[in-house]
Amino acid sequence: MRVMKSHMGSHAGTKRVKKIVLAYSGGLDTSVILRWLIETYRAEVIAFCADLGQGEELEPVREKALKTGASKVYIKDLREEFVRDFVFPCLQANAAYEGRYLLGTSMARPLIAKHQMAVARKEGADAVAHGATGKGNDQVRFELAYYAIDPRIRIIAPWREWDLGSRSDLIAYARRHDIPVPITKARPYSTDRNLFHISFEGGILEDPWQAPPDEMFVLSVSPEQAPDRATYVEVEFRDGRPVALDGKRLSPARLLQRLNRIGGEHGIGRVDIVENRYVGMKSRGVYETPGGTILHAAHRAVESLTMDREVMHLRDSLIPRFSELVYYGYWFSPEMELLMQTIEASQQGVTGTARVKLYKGNCEVVGRKSAASLYDPAFATFEADQVYRQADAEGFIRLNALRLRIRALKKLSAVSSQRSARPKGKRSER
Repeated sequence: MRVMKSHMGSHAGTKRVKKIVLAYSGGLDTSVILRWLIETYRAEVIAFCADLGQGEELEPVREKALKTGASKVYIKDLREEFVRDFVFPCLQANAAYEGRYLLGTSMARPLIAKHQMAVARKEGADAVAHGATGKGNDQVRFELAYYAIDPRIRIIAPWREWDLGSRSDLIAYARRHDIPVPITKARPYSTDRNLFHISFEGGILEDPWQAPPDEMFVLSVSPEQAPDRATYVEVEFRDGRPVALDGKRLSPARLLQRLNRIGGEHGIGRVDIVENRYVGMKSRGVYETPGGTILHAAHRAVESLTMDREVMHLRDSLIPRFSELVYYGYWFSPEMELLMQTIEASQQGVTGTARVKLYKGNCEVVGRKSAASLYDPAFATFEADQVYRQADAEGFIRLNALRLRIRALKKLSAVSSQRSARPKGKRSER
């Protein structure tokens, strides 16, 4: 009864919910939530699952959702849209939250919310629900997106309503309702996977001093187990977006998928960090992003040839802000629209190819070329040249040093004045 009282009290006077669209993954949390919504709200629940490249994890989703009580199940293949419209814009911005996290989960949530809301409109649903906890970032990401798309939508967040306070409670609930439990002692942590990365958190990883077990990783081998022979890949970009790998044009999703396989074979893209969540606490996360790590290195290399210095530096100053907006969940915001337009403009002409060496966890750029290159050996050479008069550098330096010289002269003048004003007394004798 405590769950029902809390639920009714928090929505007193509101219209009864009849139909809910749940963002469903088939994992422990959303499986329990599906049944809990049916029992608590006495409503029809439709399960929506976005295919973002989870692989075999999607195979049993439809059957499991129906057995758990869903009236309908939508599974939508969003892999190409995910990479094209979410991964690549973040790549163009060189986005990395707190300098390390490449935002694989963060950029996926607004896409899921977008299509979940489309299902809600199609089905005439009263509400949408998600499985994010009240401690994490995902609740913010989902709900900011919901409200940006429909400010009148009713949102149900079971983790903020029910009295199931732990994963153990969820496991017990699932067993009472004959819901298969995917978490076992062999996997004492939670994961989130898509075509860009896989993340691990919780459980044994909550101790930041404890190294993650090697058997935990899915997309990559350990650098120690990687081949003793390096592999070279060439990534071609057009206006800051990857278009071909080793000379072969590929769709966004297929290109990333292939880079994931190659990078994973060489132990590329493992990151272990403690990050600052938007809700205020620190959290330890371990990530595998093999293809994304290669793309970031290659993209920077092509930019180094083709971007104007001041445009690059201005864009780079926006990276922390852009990354925060993605991490915090403000994908559908006016400030993000402005930043997106700026980033897109900065990428015009970022066209060329980077050659990257992959070897035992290392991702090293060893070559770059572009027909739009701003690099000119005639200017950059240390040999004798006819296009750059080295004597001109003296005036350039003196003009740029003028304010520094004036500041230093003022200091020298002040010291001299203090010395001349000092009273002349008798020398002390010892």
